[in-house]
Amino acid sequence: MPVQTPEQAIEAVLNESGPDYEGFRFETPGGGHQSDVYMVTLRHNGEAYEVVVKFKPPGDVPFAVEPCLHDFVASRTEVPVPRILVYEDDPDADVPPYFVTERIHGENLAEEFAGLSTEDRERVLAQAGRMLGDMHSEIGFEAFGRLTLHDDRIIVRDWMGNWREYFETLTRSHLAHLDGTPFEDLTERARAHIEPALEMVPEDGVPRLVHDDFRPANLMFDPSADAPVTAVLDWQDVLAALPEYNLAQTEFLFIDSSFQDPELQTSLRTAFRDGYREMRPMSFDEGYERRRPLYQLSTLLWRMAGFEAVFADESGLAVARAEAQYRQQFERLVEEIQAD
Repeated sequence: MPVQTPEQAIEAVLNESGPDYEGFRFETPGGGHQSDVYMVTLRHNGEAYEVVVKFKPPGDVPFAVEPCLHDFVASRTEVPVPRILVYEDDPDADVPPYFVTERIHGENLAEEFAGLSTEDRERVLAQAGRMLGDMHSEIGFEAFGRLTLHDDRIIVRDWMGNWREYFETLTRSHLAHLDGTPFEDLTERARAHIEPALEMVPEDGVPRLVHDDFRPANLMFDPSADAPVTAVLDWQDVLAALPEYNLAQTEFLFIDSSFQDPELQTSLRTAFRDGYREMRPMSFDEGYERRRPLYQLSTLLWRMAGFEAVFADESGLAVARAEAQYRQQFERLVEEIQAD
């Protein structure tokens, strides 16, 4: 009989891959993580040990690439990623493929970010800039596309040699997924503003490693540490893409969608860009500034497509407030693209 509950699935994993244990408990992470991730505390020889168990979600998801990317990134950069303890692509137990990682201590940044001091927010943004600069400096690919695993090697799936064409394909996919969401009425307006603006996007460039879900919910945070971001999580959605796309995306997810005060936005943006330039040259010139709202609109469309899953457990008032915020962000970005 297939495993029906998270508790049964975790127990099957521990029985198959874990040490002898006297008992365990588990919880799901906050910050909008998928329901297939569990933080597990087990007792072994009278002591408590903490791990994270992640199961392959339903559907055609390139799951095997994620544990491989943990090792790939850790061996080539200083970006903090959890160590893989176990990976089972074809478990003996009646559970989906899974992997187990060490649990990095700290709080989920998404749950702490709004309440941080400006100084701590700047520390986070500076480190985020350094981490992206590290990844963009050290890891490159021959073409643009989503990363997957083939014969135990990381490759670019459905690759393209033209960045503009790939970005257009990526954005059209986000638009298509608005069908059936609260934002489907915005589809044609978005398309009407995006299509003429695509000519601003460069065709050429060196594809670099891009964590396409690099947001506060996927960072662990410890304010007492010299480097406050203690881990980068969720390496499932990873691209070979142009670095400026990743930079604009990160500015949106950490700054422009989170804070309205122009002075605060400027201080955080400066910390982020200075951190990035510590690791890799980047001019953030007029061309980047013109393309930034286009890249950010694409990111917002991606967030809109996943809106209902993220807010499924929230109250009606919270959902209504979030939808209004997304629509305000949409109007601002459309206006900025139009102004260019």
